[in-house]
Amino acid sequence: MKPRHINGGGTMYSEADLHIGTCHHCEGRMVWFNDDGQAHILYPLGISAAPTPHREMPEDVKRDYLEAKEIANASPRGATALLRLALQKLCIHLGGSGVNLNDDIGQLVQSGLPVQIQQALDVVRVVGNNAVHPGEISVDDNPEIAQAVFGLINAIIENRIAEPKRIQALYASLPEGARNAIERRDG
Repeated sequence: MKPRHINGGGTMYSEADLHIGTCHHCEGRMVWFNDDGQAHILYPLGISAAPTPHREMPEDVKRDYLEAKEIANASPRGATALLRLALQKLCIHLGGSGVNLNDDIGQLVQSGLPVQIQQALDVVRVVGNNAVHPGEISVDDNPEIAQAVFGLINAIIENRIAEPKRIQALYASLPEGARNAIERRDG
């Protein structure tokens, strides 16, 4: 960077090193500076490679998800703990009590939850628990785990909320006579 001193105190850097632009992902404003060929984002803080929340994500879950996304780079452990909280809230939307996450997952398994989704739920639960209570998984040592948990939350929502909504909408679009025949067949 090319510093220039400002009368009255302070240092100004050459505008050639400071850039303002638009994020290709979210189309929001970005400010960054180049230092020896490395781009350092100044604004917005908390840019994360985590995926955007699923469009069908319930609002209360989305708040925690977005907060986790904001802090994921600075604190993967904090992000993972927030994602565990988001999962606990999501389980309420899926029919759980929200009191005990392990029990809620067990209840979902009893109601026919696919094995892959059960495993995704348990990964988020265990990794999130270990973020708060020291265990065998250290998210600080492996921040990629935290990034993967974002994808698992979205996969759970796709399987348990979005896909059933799409199928129900398609079924509802069948002619009434066909739906009545199906209901007679299935009793």
